[in-house]
Amino acid sequence: MKISRLIVLICIAINLISCKTNKNASKIIYRELPEITIKPGPLPNLQYKGSNTILCDLKNTKLEVSFDWKKQYLFGKETLTLEPHFYDQNILWLNARGMEILEVKLLSNLASIPVVFEYKNDSLKIVLDKYYKKQEEFKVYINYISKPEELKSIGGSDAITSNKGLYFINPLEDDPNKPMQIWTQGETQSNSVWFPTIDSPNQKMTQEINITIDSSYTTLSNGLLIKSIDNHNGTRTDLWKQTIPHAPYLAMMVIGKFAVIKDQWRGKEVNYYVEPEYKNVAKSIFGNTPQMLDFFSDKLKVVFPWDKYNQVVVRDYVSGAMENSSASLFGEFMQRDARQLLDQNYEEYIAHELFHQWFGDLVTCESWANTTLNEGFATYGEYLWNEHKYGRDFADIYLQKDLNDYLREAKGKQVDLIRFQYDNNEDLFDRHSYDKGGCIIHMLRKYVGDDAFFASLHNYLENNKFKTVEAHQLRLAFEEVTGEDLNWFFNQWFFNKGNPKLDITYGWDEIKKEASISIIQQQDLKISPLYKLPVDIDIYEDGNKRHERIIIDLEKQTFNFKCNSKPSLINFDAEKMLIATKTDHHTEEEWIELFNDGKLYLDRFEALQHFGKEIKAGSPQAAIITKALVDPNWKIRNIAIRNSKAILQSKDSLILKEKLKLICKNDVNTMNRSLAMQTLSSNFSGIDLNELYKLKLNDSSYDVSETAVQLLMEHDSINGLLYVNALEKDSTPSIMDIVTNVYSQYGGDQNLNYMNYAFSINKNPDGRYSRIQNFGKFLQRCTSQQGIEKGLMLLRNEGINAQPWYMRFGAFQVLVELKSYFNDKEKETDSSKNINIVAKYLSLQNTIENYLKDLKSTETNSRLKKIYDKK
Repeated sequence: MKISRLIVLICIAINLISCKTNKNASKIIYRELPEITIKPGPLPNLQYKGSNTILCDLKNTKLEVSFDWKKQYLFGKETLTLEPHFYDQNILWLNARGMEILEVKLLSNLASIPVVFEYKNDSLKIVLDKYYKKQEEFKVYINYISKPEELKSIGGSDAITSNKGLYFINPLEDDPNKPMQIWTQGETQSNSVWFPTIDSPNQKMTQEINITIDSSYTTLSNGLLIKSIDNHNGTRTDLWKQTIPHAPYLAMMVIGKFAVIKDQWRGKEVNYYVEPEYKNVAKSIFGNTPQMLDFFSDKLKVVFPWDKYNQVVVRDYVSGAMENSSASLFGEFMQRDARQLLDQNYEEYIAHELFHQWFGDLVTCESWANTTLNEGFATYGEYLWNEHKYGRDFADIYLQKDLNDYLREAKGKQVDLIRFQYDNNEDLFDRHSYDKGGCIIHMLRKYVGDDAFFASLHNYLENNKFKTVEAHQLRLAFEEVTGEDLNWFFNQWFFNKGNPKLDITYGWDEIKKEASISIIQQQDLKISPLYKLPVDIDIYEDGNKRHERIIIDLEKQTFNFKCNSKPSLINFDAEKMLIATKTDHHTEEEWIELFNDGKLYLDRFEALQHFGKEIKAGSPQAAIITKALVDPNWKIRNIAIRNSKAILQSKDSLILKEKLKLICKNDVNTMNRSLAMQTLSSNFSGIDLNELYKLKLNDSSYDVSETAVQLLMEHDSINGLLYVNALEKDSTPSIMDIVTNVYSQYGGDQNLNYMNYAFSINKNPDGRYSRIQNFGKFLQRCTSQQGIEKGLMLLRNEGINAQPWYMRFGAFQVLVELKSYFNDKEKETDSSKNINIVAKYLSLQNTIENYLKDLKSTETNSRLKKIYDKK
């Protein structure tokens, strides 16, 4: 599963309800909320949670399902094939949540036998007709109704925001802008909402699903579509069958009206299911999938194991994406037009879910404590694809982001990577399991070397395919290949918390002709271990570079190296693979050399980060910033633009101005084009820049166009508004976002009709939380009571009906802010002179109060209810 970072950020905001959105944030999907520092607190006393005890092995699941859209029911008939794992069994325990169990029978070749069963506390207890022995199969038939909307609790976690399992989207067709769909989400223990099962990751089963649905709908499930039967009553039954075993949480089903774009890989179908309006761009979104299948299969020397690989995009998904075996599911943010793809293409999600088909689906963690064996590897799959397709410099940008995301979480959360004490399964889907896990795998690769690394992964997959594993199986696979005992590595990284905090200093002894490097491990040893750190260093001497490996295993340690002359630079952690915070005491000259001569993006990045923004014009550091503006790596150019303030105030400012204009016009990275334009606006003015803004209004990137609109509004609002007014005729969602964003800052009553219309129909997943915030800001600019009341009603409806919980929360938040705003305006108004205006503000406050009561009374999410009750 790939977590949506937007959801994680908004979850943080829910915990800290007082935070505000940043209206000037760059328009990227992740822009919604600011970063928040969380102070660490005491961990609760949690129970040990290991692997579930296996009483019976689930061999096969056969389902026949049909639906009642209005009631949001699934009618199911299920046949389970099982056998005792080792000990004799006469009781079968199944997970079954939110169901009505109509009938349970034991099937044999001769007859079906009704059996005694008890259903309570989400468990189905079935009394068998006798004790069954190991390898003695038995079959159980269950007739049931799944009622997901009647579950007592549908709360999820920060990563997976609902555990309802089965989702009916727009089932009553009351939203004309949303398709009707049915889809499932099984991880971690939610598939037992729509079929009784042993809902545990250490089970493996084959499956067969017969889906009966209106003939106008398309279906998708695991495995292959064996046949479709016309029932001659307006319905069709599709039979999907998977003969390769997988864990129950990976079973999936999707129903909807999709365009199916067909592709293939080595004779297997590779299809893309999108809403019809995106059929022409589907291959631009998913089209690298066959290349990825080639690369991963060849690199791992384990051919993609499943019968097909389809990918489907659904509405109102509860996380980022999910790696159901042979059929990955993605949230609607993946559906983007050609211009949106220039700004963000989410290719890392595609690589992540595909790498899961090996790590997570073929070989599965036996318990959620070992989640990183699924998610850490899938995260590293993103790196491997980026490195292969776009080069190491590009891949390292995102590896560094993963490291920083983990370090940010670690400021408030110190847990083992493999942890057996936790509150909820979903709590394990965090920046430790994903980002730290991926970084640890990268560090292991750099330690053992590429040949041994990929040979070990092959060994791990081949030895454990179709099985479930814990971290020690991974260790043993590496030990078998390398011949080295790696307990030390796994103990400190997988079974411990924290990371090294390193202080690095350098020395030179002219008499001995020795260079030295001293390292102090400064982490709190009460929390984190004293690490053993094999680290590569590069020594630059007399125009040459030599490579050394040191092993740090003491709290304070010095290493000496014979040299002919004083090195101009010693580059510590030359591979930039350590999961650590580092204080590196280079001289300014050494930092400059690191930028100029370091071989990696991360060398140049560390140097630029050291220089920071306070650079003196004309200094050697300033020359580095100027050089960085034309660096081949887009992130280096981005940092250079951000750090160019001092140079822009120097005598060479006009030269730099022209360079920034070129970046704005020509840089392949849309973020850099926007940033260069903003930097120009902050430091220069003139007709030439206004002409530049006008030129970039028609940029191929929506984000660049929006930046141009904003800057034109600041410098030439008359022409800016004329341009924005003309855009009202364009119903493209991203264009509507540009218009509504401007009106939220510059609009008024004259824009009410458009704003209410745009808010009603624009369901573009990019920035939809911000869209609510902007709508609230716009209503504060209006004076028409009737128009404001229409807007308040739209917010009220959003707060009740929006499927994503954070949209409902956003509407509630805005209504609270508007009530406070109108209260302030009422107090500012002289009631003796403006009685009608006072009455208007009082009426608006009363309206909002009633709407807030509606939101409180209809909300089902337990976390939101607690927040609402405090307001």
